[in-house]
Amino acid sequence: LQVIMVATMEAMGPFPRVEKCSSVGREGHTVVADLDGTLLTGHSSFPYFALVAFEVGGALRLLLLLLLAPLAALLYYGISEAAGVRVLIFAAMAGARVADVESAARAVLPKFYAGDVHPEAWRVFQACGRRCVLTANPRVMVEAFLREYLGAEMVVGTELQTCGGRVTGFVLPPGILVGENKARALRAAFGEASPEVGLGDRKTDFPFMRLCQESYMVVPERGVAPVSPDKMPKPVVFHDGRLVQKPTPVVALLTLLWLPVGFLLACLRIAAGALLPMRFVYHAFRILGVRITVRGTPPPPPERSLGHTGALFVCSHRTLLDPIFLSAALGRPIAAVTYSVSRLSEVLSPIRTVPLTRDRARDAAMIKRLLEEGDLAICPEGTTCREPFLLRFSALFAELTDEIVPVAMACRMGMFHGTTARGWKGMDPFYFFMNPSPAYEVTFLSKLPRELTCADGRPSHEVANYIQRLLAASLSYECTGLTRRDKYRALAGNDGTVAEKLKKVIMGC
Repeated sequence: LQVIMVATMEAMGPFPRVEKCSSVGREGHTVVADLDGTLLTGHSSFPYFALVAFEVGGALRLLLLLLLAPLAALLYYGISEAAGVRVLIFAAMAGARVADVESAARAVLPKFYAGDVHPEAWRVFQACGRRCVLTANPRVMVEAFLREYLGAEMVVGTELQTCGGRVTGFVLPPGILVGENKARALRAAFGEASPEVGLGDRKTDFPFMRLCQESYMVVPERGVAPVSPDKMPKPVVFHDGRLVQKPTPVVALLTLLWLPVGFLLACLRIAAGALLPMRFVYHAFRILGVRITVRGTPPPPPERSLGHTGALFVCSHRTLLDPIFLSAALGRPIAAVTYSVSRLSEVLSPIRTVPLTRDRARDAAMIKRLLEEGDLAICPEGTTCREPFLLRFSALFAELTDEIVPVAMACRMGMFHGTTARGWKGMDPFYFFMNPSPAYEVTFLSKLPRELTCADGRPSHEVANYIQRLLAASLSYECTGLTRRDKYRALAGNDGTVAEKLKKVIMGC
């Protein structure tokens, strides 16, 4: 214990702990902070490079990074931090398109960064009126998160060398931003002015910290709980990427080892869902490790001989498999309306899928016709959301029938996300079923009383908003006014529509 205390005191150098820094009256002050180990509880940047590697180059790129990780660690801790970071940059990004790296930084990394914010460093950082971050990480990786979610006004990081729109794997002068390079960067950014507060966590931060009027150390400690999402200034509602867990070296290795096994298992599960009669799918899925929990009482099939129309199952939207698991819970196939689903998903689907045209009159006529033929499933959010939020409901469905059954859909994935906004959506069902033990929870709420439908004279948007609130309360989610367009603009830089000439490029659902 004494040895640990001595080592900690040496690492702190002449600076007090960040806990001793007052956050009162800092509105006019400037704070300059390091990132890894300071603003973030984690001291290793490997997981974030691993996320970028998997997103820009898939499993082979992640494997290369994992193989070079021991060399990076040896260089980082034994020779120089800069050399270790150079290896990580080269392994994760060499040859990757700059646009792909920027896309991953904007759509994938913020979710993981936001779950790793250090509470004491954030207390001081957010209290200051002007916020700056100095980091050895590539600026392109961290800037989107720091500016949008932590309110950083200035982000100074390592600059990547590019050629022909691709990352070469090397860096521009002055090189990796560690040690004296950080101090020079601070002087270049602030000139003769001296920032009021400096935050760091290691000896190589001392040079820039000495240029600040006050400096504090974020001492490494085990078990530091990161800032909870409700304490962050802005929640991460939309995010993309296939990996659910932060890929530490162990998690990355297990993921790579599981991939071939998981793909074969996914093919078996998809085949079972596509080939077996729907009344057997529930049991087949459970045998194959896919858990389905059914709550509530579903309505019986419509009596077509008596002229009854089908029920409209209004579902919250978690993956494109929602209607299939709804059908499995009912024990009978239910048709579903879709938008921009890949051709592969349509071929593999065990239920009838009918694409929307986004022409209100044509879609209304089509939905009415489908309801005359039987039950129908619809997801009025128009796109999926991974976080506990419901997007704005389109009100068209409420105008077409008063036989409305709200259905709360929830799913759990432990390794891979079964949705994407930036990648090929044809792989969505495979990634979902590649999870070792994915789970779906289908909760049937009571059929909407006639007096709460448009048949009783209520406006369609009022009915849609009521059902949104009903489903949100059942799932303990939060209602939002965000739309499909908001999601795709945030994640993919487009509005989520598919041009006719690009039908094979799937960006929807």
